[in-house]
Amino acid sequence: MSRVDLHLHSTASDGRLTPAELVARAAGLGLEIIALTDHDTVDGVPEALAAARKFPGLSLIPGVEISTDLPAGEAHVLGYFIDYTAKDLTAQLRHFRDSRQGRARGMVAKLAELGMNLDWERVREIAGEGSIGRPHVAQAMLEKGYVASFEEAFDKYIGHGGPAYVPREKLTPAEAVALILDARGLPVLAHPFTVGDPEAMVKDLKLAGLIGLEVYYKDYSAGQIEQLDGLADKYGLITTGGTDYHGIENNDEVMLGGTEVPLACAERLIARADPRCRKLANI
Repeated sequence: MSRVDLHLHSTASDGRLTPAELVARAAGLGLEIIALTDHDTVDGVPEALAAARKFPGLSLIPGVEISTDLPAGEAHVLGYFIDYTAKDLTAQLRHFRDSRQGRARGMVAKLAELGMNLDWERVREIAGEGSIGRPHVAQAMLEKGYVASFEEAFDKYIGHGGPAYVPREKLTPAEAVALILDARGLPVLAHPFTVGDPEAMVKDLKLAGLIGLEVYYKDYSAGQIEQLDGLADKYGLITTGGTDYHGIENNDEVMLGGTEVPLACAERLIARADPRCRKLANI
């Protein structure tokens, strides 16, 4: 069990645990440093920070995971130690959250054309108070028996290029990096092997202000970790890692703290943080 997990999701986006429940579970497992990185929202950060204060042995880093589009897929940029009170950041994220609802509605409509009728209100119910995302649509498909797993829902229908896929409002990876920097945060490229050519992406984003690379990621092999570690060293980036935990039942995800992330990764991240943002996080 790792003492560090820097990639976690709550009900504020598409996770199954509330921010407080997520923090309590992490503390119960003996984790020491975690980060809440919900998709395109920081709404869960205040609750998570308040919960973390009840556990003296646990530090919580305020974060976000911003989704961006590429010509042949998508890239996600993690932002750590962001000023989650910054008005420009929260306004931009609120705009993205609203666009996610329209996107989900579009997917539900396309699925209906394919003979898979979903109740929109059920999708909203699954999402709860968090922003609606594709995992909520996938859960509704699973409940109706249209697919046997989340992977099938994405691979066959709602993943990039699928017949029910609807593109999101576009934001480039470089724009996401800039948004995080404007909020005094530390931008890190998430799960780099999902972007096709990791080195080309790192090279471009380094010029935009990227400071880190998610090297230790749930099911990455030792060879992949070694490759990414070398890439980080080549471009002078710090390394981070986490499980990308959502707490979704009947989904074969790596459990909270289940990815071994060196404590030094979190320590280097903390050392790079803006003092004001560390103060907001009580670290």
